[in-house]
Amino acid sequence: MSGSDGAQGTSGGGADDEGPSSYTVGTMSERFDCHYCRENLHGKKYVQKEGRHCCVKCFEKFCANTCAECRKPIGADTKELHFKNRYWHENCFRCFKCYTSLVNEPFMLKENNKVWCNKCTTTEDAPRCKGCLKPIVAGDQNVEYKKTVWHKDCFTCDQCKKVIGTASFFPKGDEIYCVTCHEHKFAKTCVKCKNAITSGGVAYQDRPYHAECFVCATCSKKLGGQRFTAVEDQFYCVDCYKSFVAKKCSGCKNPITGFGKGTNVVSHEGQSWHEYCFNCKKCSIPLANKPFVFHAEQIYCPPCAKKL
Repeated sequence: MSGSDGAQGTSGGGADDEGPSSYTVGTMSERFDCHYCRENLHGKKYVQKEGRHCCVKCFEKFCANTCAECRKPIGADTKELHFKNRYWHENCFRCFKCYTSLVNEPFMLKENNKVWCNKCTTTEDAPRCKGCLKPIVAGDQNVEYKKTVWHKDCFTCDQCKKVIGTASFFPKGDEIYCVTCHEHKFAKTCVKCKNAITSGGVAYQDRPYHAECFVCATCSKKLGGQRFTAVEDQFYCVDCYKSFVAKKCSGCKNPITGFGKGTNVVSHEGQSWHEYCFNCKKCSIPLANKPFVFHAEQIYCPPCAKKL
């Protein structure tokens, strides 16, 4: 096997899985003893390691590598796999997650010094769905919002639990709502049509309206941001108010709108005048807030009235 921590390797036959050499020798005349226990090795199985000969028992006691998985010695008769100064029995070299044998298979040595197969490594490193907490792997359809990710089918409305998927939605704190539930739960209701206002809207005297509902009662012109007049819960643009609603000045015969010059109005016996039109018929002196005489539907100052 070859590779580096955190990178893929492939296990299998080769230099990295060679164990110590074992021999059985015949009878010889000279002494041939175990390096450790001095037992005669003639006619017995022994292991040669680092130029020394030892019996199988001493090899396992003093020389054998310890398996990184089961923590037991790797005996002389067992195939040994090693990578980055770590050793395994062949049968112990399995994926830490799914236990699949990794002999002759690609693998990854992760931070916990455990070996993982490619599939489990990909799954483990994948982002987790906020809904089901399972990994989102290549090929999965997903939805991402503010660095949080969901499987497409896990992206659901917190109110009705229906799948939102890639449709429009409204975030509210840590909760997600579909358009319908957000309207029912949070949106203001238009005073005119009684339906929810999902965006924009117009407010008049703290009462909300859709922009398309806040229109002139006569010509249906939108009044948002425009000058208008309200009369008994009806709204009129300036032109329609002048033409159809406003009273006509008994002096100049023009509509009294309350806009611009002459916003003050004088009324008497059912008739109305612009303040600047409430003048003596004879001498034209302004009579607003002054004594006057009303004669034959006309306004006169007292001196002129005496001359009639």
